[in-house]
Amino acid sequence: MNLKPRIKQDPEINLTSLIDVVFLLLIFFMVSTTFERQAALRIDLPEASVAPAPQENIKRLELIIDPRGRMYLNDRQLVDNRAETIEAALLEISGDARDIPVLLRADAMTPHHFVVTAMDVTSRLGFSRLSIATEHAPGTVE
Repeated sequence: MNLKPRIKQDPEINLTSLIDVVFLLLIFFMVSTTFERQAALRIDLPEASVAPAPQENIKRLELIIDPRGRMYLNDRQLVDNRAETIEAALLEISGDARDIPVLLRADAMTPHHFVVTAMDVTSRLGFSRLSIATEHAPGTVE
């Protein structure tokens, strides 16, 4: 009878051959794979065109907001910058016509809430032709 205690050894797994096989499979698939670029979705993008010059006889509303929040409608200063005042001025000039284009000009330093208020009022009144005036940055293509 053998009464000596056995020394337990942890099993050891040699991964060298496994790494070699995986590396060879990787090389095989890289060499044998062909890459083909196919467009999954064909899209015809619209092209920009030069807009015709606006006619002088078309009635237009121009709302200008300066850096301090003062508002001018067609070069006339409004009493204050509240939404009710803007609404009353727009209604006075436009009457029942809601297809008149509205051009919104705001200084770069104008607080954002004045611009949003003006946009909200024009939307609430039903004006759908709202444009926001911007300047071309130097060096950009028109």
